Amino acid sequence: MRDKYKNKICVVTGTRAEYGLLKNVINELNSIKEFEVKLLVTGTHLSKLHGNTIEEIIKDNFDITRKINLSIKSDTSRDISIAVAKGVEGFAKTYQEINPDLIIVLGDRYEILSAVIPACFANIPIAHIHGGERTEGLIDESIRHSITKFSHIHFVANKEYKKRVIQLGEQPDRVHDVGGLGIDAISKIKLLSKFELENDLNFKFNEKNILITYHPVTLDKKNSILGMKELINFISDLKNTNFIFTMPNADPENKFIFELINDFVEKNDNAFSFNSLGQLRYLSLIKYIDAVLGNSSSGLLEVPFMKKPTINIGERQKGRLKAKSVVDCEANYNSLEIAFKKIFSKEFQLDLKNVVSPYGNPGASKKIATILRNYDFKNILKKQFYDL
Repeated sequence: MRDKYKNKICVVTGTRAEYGLLKNVINELNSIKEFEVKLLVTGTHLSKLHGNTIEEIIKDNFDITRKINLSIKSDTSRDISIAVAKGVEGFAKTYQEINPDLIIVLGDRYEILSAVIPACFANIPIAHIHGGERTEGLIDESIRHSITKFSHIHFVANKEYKKRVIQLGEQPDRVHDVGGLGIDAISKIKLLSKFELENDLNFKFNEKNILITYHPVTLDKKNSILGMKELINFISDLKNTNFIFTMPNADPENKFIFELINDFVEKNDNAFSFNSLGQLRYLSLIKYIDAVLGNSSSGLLEVPFMKKPTINIGERQKGRLKAKSVVDCEANYNSLEIAFKKIFSKEFQLDLKNVVSPYGNPGASKKIATILRNYDFKNILKKQFYDL
């Protein structure tokens, strides 16, 4: 029988990266006796194509309340639309069975959109983490702001993002600047040693080591593939360097990027690829590599906090706040060459020690749990549009 004094909170996770950010939030919520936490797992966690990353959740000993399988067959725009439809149906059924008092979601993925639509129709309040950000090269931009409008409580990573959520018409007293969850994750995890990492990943570090994550640029598909080809051409000329690829996420056109990576790894003994490293191995790698290369948000959110340089390619992350350790470059050979010379210059390397992340300090997870503890979820469904 349900404890009448407890609020049921459903936390939704759909990808490896977002789960790594949510893990500490789940732990903090579980520590509050007034909350009964339900974990809903969906998206690429349940996809063999993307590494079955549900195994990482199981390894962390979290109880999984429901699996909402989107049956992701491929990453074409048609199949993603079908996956969203299946998600809406699956979440609607789940909410009817669980009857939650609050849904917590993070970010801007299509899996999350499929979770908030039925919550809206079921009159279930939604708390959204990491809203207000900008990624002008992606369809995620539209999804993120849509989720903001579906939501009733907002946890943002920076005062500029707070201002933007308010600009979208959300009441200021419901928008909370708690800092970035990526920084929180780094502060709470015990990283692997270099020796442990080499044994775990079955490779030896080279004179230089580059961690590469390159996702499709969904609003510029043609140049997205060209950009990956230029990246491959450029790193092919680098000597005494290991290249560690993490595979792209479930966005349209990602199969071409998969193919380019697999072909390069097959032909080069100093190249390695992983469908999913998991949070521990990924963050541990950042500690020992020389630079992060690609267009992943992690290069802007987590990497600067660890005092490592990021080469951010193209427009996928255009609009996000960036630390001084992030060097933007165009998706071509010459621009990549200039960026590499810059990050390995003596002056740049010295400046890395003083880099300050724009995403605050550790503690975001605890702030989120504490703030939610003081909300009356039954009285937040009605929203007034806040005019500037």
